Amino acid sequence: MADGPEEGAAPAPVGTVRPLPPPRALDAIDQDILRMLQKDGRASVRSVAERVHVSRANAYARINRLIEDGVIRGFGARIDQERAGQGTSAYITLKIVQNSWRTVRERLRALPGASHLALVGGDFDVLMLVHAPDNRALRELVLTRLHSMPEVLSTRTLLVFEVEDIDSPNSPV
Repeated sequence: MADGPEEGAAPAPVGTVRPLPPPRALDAIDQDILRMLQKDGRASVRSVAERVHVSRANAYARINRLIEDGVIRGFGARIDQERAGQGTSAYITLKIVQNSWRTVRERLRALPGASHLALVGGDFDVLMLVHAPDNRALRELVLTRLHSMPEVLSTRTLLVFEVEDIDSPNSPV
């Protein structure tokens, strides 16, 4: 199996996104690595290797393969939104004009505080998580920004009172 372009094929231009290979089954070691990195994305390859009982070279190769296969999409920090000045959070459901998802998605991404978007099936079309400094800013976002989008037919706002991350970075692997 070749890692590079096919023989005689021109190299992809710089900045071009390489197509992902088809999904493959993950074994128990891959699953353990993923759980560990979800809990601590800053874990060293050495500590990952020790925890899953493989060599450092094996752990390094597996992590790189998981990244290249698109299983691991990136590494980031978990933010306490309230401590970061975003004291109000809400899930907002939207009903949108049929076939407008791509347009609406780009507009929603640009909204301040938009954290998560999902196209869903059921009584509404889109589920969005937003964070705002306070209720006034949330009101502005919903009543002014969202309702000014012609593709948005209706919204429902669900205030978040408390959040519990299931994959807590402090829980044991």
